[in-house]
Amino acid sequence: MIGSRALLLASTLMLSGCSLAPKTVLPAPPVPQSWPAGDAYLLQSEAGLPILSYKSVFTDPRLQSLTDQALANNRDLRVAYANVAAARAQVRVTRSGQFPELGISAGAGYSDNGGTGNGAGDFSLRGGVTAFELDLFGKLANATEADRNRALGTEAASRTVRLALIANLADAWATYGADRDLLKIAEDTAANARESVRLTKARLDGGVAPRTDLRQAEQILATAEDSIAQQRTALAQDENLIRLLVGGDVDRTLLPASLTEVTPVIVALPAGVSSEILLRRPDVIEAEYGLRAANADIGVARAQLFPSISLTGLLGFASNALSGLFDSGSFNWSAGGDATAPIFDAGGRRAGVAVSEAQRDAALAGYEGAIQTAFREVADALAVQGTISERVRAAAANTEAASDTATLTDARYKGGVDSFLSSLDAQRSLYSARRSEIGTQLLLVSTRIALFRALGGDSSAGTTTP
Repeated sequence: MIGSRALLLASTLMLSGCSLAPKTVLPAPPVPQSWPAGDAYLLQSEAGLPILSYKSVFTDPRLQSLTDQALANNRDLRVAYANVAAARAQVRVTRSGQFPELGISAGAGYSDNGGTGNGAGDFSLRGGVTAFELDLFGKLANATEADRNRALGTEAASRTVRLALIANLADAWATYGADRDLLKIAEDTAANARESVRLTKARLDGGVAPRTDLRQAEQILATAEDSIAQQRTALAQDENLIRLLVGGDVDRTLLPASLTEVTPVIVALPAGVSSEILLRRPDVIEAEYGLRAANADIGVARAQLFPSISLTGLLGFASNALSGLFDSGSFNWSAGGDATAPIFDAGGRRAGVAVSEAQRDAALAGYEGAIQTAFREVADALAVQGTISERVRAAAANTEAASDTATLTDARYKGGVDSFLSSLDAQRSLYSARRSEIGTQLLLVSTRIALFRALGGDSSAGTTTP
C-alpha cells in the first residue's frame, strides 16, 4: 500500500511539472502574398491550387507504372524511410525517461562457517522503482518534444526525397523522348548527306563540280554520323538513369517513342495561387519542425539550471527459508530520494542555454530562408511557363523557314544558280533549327515538372505523428 502511494505521488509530481521552453511562434512568410505578375508570368484567375498527386499531373499510364515501380524499389527512398523509422524509435527511447523504471530481482545464498554443516540459507525477492527523475521543470518532456519534432522533420525530409524521385523520373522519361527525336534528326541528316555525297561525286566525275564540294559534303555526312553515335550513347544513358531511379529493369514499351508523346501527358499547373501554398512544401515543413525542436531544446537547457530530484523505492520479501519467503513477517520495503543542484560550474549551464537559443535563431533563419528559396523556385518556373509557348511557336516557325530555305537552296544549287556552300549552310541551319525546336519543347515539359516539384505536390505523401 505504501509503495503504491509512493508511485502515485511520483506520477502526480511528474504530471504537474512545468515547461521552461518558450512558445514557438512562426514568423509571417517572408515573401509576397502573390506571385509576380506581368507579361512574363501570365497571372491567371484561379482562386487556389489543389494539392495534386503525381497521377493527376503525369497522366500517361506508362509513366505512372514506372513511378509506382520506383516508389516501391528506389534505394534512396528506402534509406529515407529507414531514417524515419529510426527517428520514431528515438522518440520512444527519449519518452521512456519520463516514466518510472520498474525492476525485479531475486537472490538465494548459503553460508557455512567452519564447515560444521550447520549453515544457513537466505532467500529474497524484491521489486520496485529502481530509478525515476521527477520532471519538475520539463527537461524530459521538452527532450521528448524535441525528438518528436526532429522525427517529424525527418519524415518531411523523406517526402522531399519522394517528391524529387517522382520529378526526376518524369524528367528522365521526357529526356528519353527528346533524345529519340534528336536521334531521328541525326539519322535524317545523315541520309540526306549520303545522297548529297553521291550526287556531288557524280557531278565531280562529270566535271561539273569541284573536289571541294565533295569534301564539304563528306564533312556534313561525318558530322551527322558522329551525332548519331552521340545520340545512341545519350539514349543508353537515359535508360541507365531510369533504371537507377526505378530500382530495377525497365520495360522498353513503357518508354516514349518521341517528345510529341510526352508533352500532352504532362499537365500544366496554373499560376494564380497564394504564395502561402509554399508552407505545404516538405522542405519548408522540415525547417518548421527543426525550429520547433530547437525551441524545445531551449527548455531542456534551461531546466539544467534547476535542481534534479530522483526517487527510488523497493518492496520485497526476505527469509532464511524458501518455504517462509512469503510469510507476513518476511515483507519489507524502502524508499529514498536524491536531489542535486548546481552551485558552480563556471557558467557552463548558462552557456548551454545560450547555445540552444543561438541554434533556435539559426533554425528560424533557416525556416525563413527555406520559404524564400521555395518562392524563388516557383516564381522562376512561372516566368518560364509564361513565355515558353511563344518560344515554342517561334522555334517551330524557325524550323519551317529553315526547311523551306534548304529545299530552295538545294534546287538553286542543282540548277547552277547558287554555290554548293550556300546549300551546305542551309542544311546546317535546318539541322540546328530542328534540334533547337526539340530543346524548346523539352524545356516546356521540364518547366511543368519543375513547377510540380517547386509547389510541393503529391498529396499521397501524408504525415503521421510519431
